[in-house]
Amino acid sequence: MSEPLELHQRIERAAAAVRERMQGAAPTLGLILGSGLGGYADGLANASAIDYADIPEFPRSHVVGHRGRLVIGDRAGVRCVAMQGRVHMYEGHSAQTVSFPARVMIALGAKILIITNAAGGLNASWEPGTLMIIRDHIDLLRDHALRGPNDDRVGPRFPDMTAAYDPPLRELARATAAKLGVAVQEGVYVAMPGPCYETPAEVRMLQGLGADATGMSTVPEVVVARHMGARVLGISCITNKAAGLSAGHLSHAEVTETANRVRGSFEGLLDGILGQLGHA
Repeated sequence: MSEPLELHQRIERAAAAVRERMQGAAPTLGLILGSGLGGYADGLANASAIDYADIPEFPRSHVVGHRGRLVIGDRAGVRCVAMQGRVHMYEGHSAQTVSFPARVMIALGAKILIITNAAGGLNASWEPGTLMIIRDHIDLLRDHALRGPNDDRVGPRFPDMTAAYDPPLRELARATAAKLGVAVQEGVYVAMPGPCYETPAEVRMLQGLGADATGMSTVPEVVVARHMGARVLGISCITNKAAGLSAGHLSHAEVTETANRVRGSFEGLLDGILGQLGHA
């Protein structure tokens, strides 16, 4: 019986399979596209699309609205690798598993990851459709992407998370939004395990902790990106007010509907950010 592959071997095995199938230069930027936002990858030029099922070691998404493809191509002058959909811990995966695709994107050449998500609004003054640049996060997932033995060839045992969300990238995003006339907020994202939406009591607790938005993803990918030395920009689309902050019932259909409604503004902001990075 063969020994299980170590982390760096698993990363390289997946990255090698992608390199065999992709055409053109290696990507320099990674995009993780959340619920309702995966269509952005359809606009990549000179693209190669690879199903997650065809990439060894890669987990597969089973959530409606997540297509489960890796797309490598050009957009706004930047060579990108984009995830159309992600896997979540609530599907039964560990934090290490859901963050593995981010590691592969970095191994392919991505020095920056732009990580997007759909999130519930905890800030009562923000309406659904608000775009929030993530300033910081709170991890309440109850599992950690770096739990277990550390592979020093991949990253340090104790990575610094003081500036997990790169300040210059956040400034670039704010300036780009202002130039385009796209209204943005900046705040703290809290990751919850799901799949239930939070109760009103939990919402009050999260507000007390200082969080502005809540979701079920993002933090594991951010952690491994920083572990491997990549820079991170995080952007949330506030798709609904959290439980107790509005009279309606929460549903995934509402999340997708709001994400689709603001998709034009969101994609325009992403294009503007990529354009600035392409000329940096």
